[in-house]
Amino acid sequence: MPTFTGEQATHYDSRITRLVPGYELLHQLTNAQLLATLADNAHILVVGAGTGKEILALAALNPTWQFTAQDTSSDMLAIAKQAFEEHGIAKRVNVIEGELDKLSTKADAAVCLLVMHFLKDDGSKKQLLKNIKANLNKGANLFISDLMKPETDFEREAQITVCADLGLSDAGQAYTAQNLESEFYPLDRMRLSELLNECKYGIPKLYFKALGFSGYVVK
Repeated sequence: MPTFTGEQATHYDSRITRLVPGYELLHQLTNAQLLATLADNAHILVVGAGTGKEILALAALNPTWQFTAQDTSSDMLAIAKQAFEEHGIAKRVNVIEGELDKLSTKADAAVCLLVMHFLKDDGSKKQLLKNIKANLNKGANLFISDLMKPETDFEREAQITVCADLGLSDAGQAYTAQNLESEFYPLDRMRLSELLNECKYGIPKLYFKALGFSGYVVK
């Protein structure tokens, strides 16, 4: 799994929007569902919180929501902590650097966007899903989105075309095309459902689809 250090962390927010078709829409749809389903003073677990951009947006939606921001990259979390301080929400965010372990407070919802596709299906994906489940209150939703296995033989090529339209350079397109084949461990829908079932989740409901990327909500 990449650690996103140095410039990778610094430029992550500007680069990711050119790599994931519908990136902003994915977050908009996720945030709208959280707003529709959570009460005031809810606690939200954000897995792979990165630079904190997701939490900043959610904190603006409800001034009483509390957060746990987990990530394995110290450089990404350093950017996040600074942003939390600048926006006056640091007291609302518990920051965890490293793997997700048992939290002192269980969450009312969890968000895990564009994280699990970096993990091999050798028990690593399953362990992450189990760790998230262990930190959720009963009936809490998990919003999860990842790169999935292509459903057509031209899906990956189309992804690169869209990335070019989004402003990705020629060199970036070549690099991304290579990474899509070597840096990710995508699942198909059946295998994802199997893993979720093994970890005591229910049936995943699709709420976002943009070429190779899918988003699901599951209890």
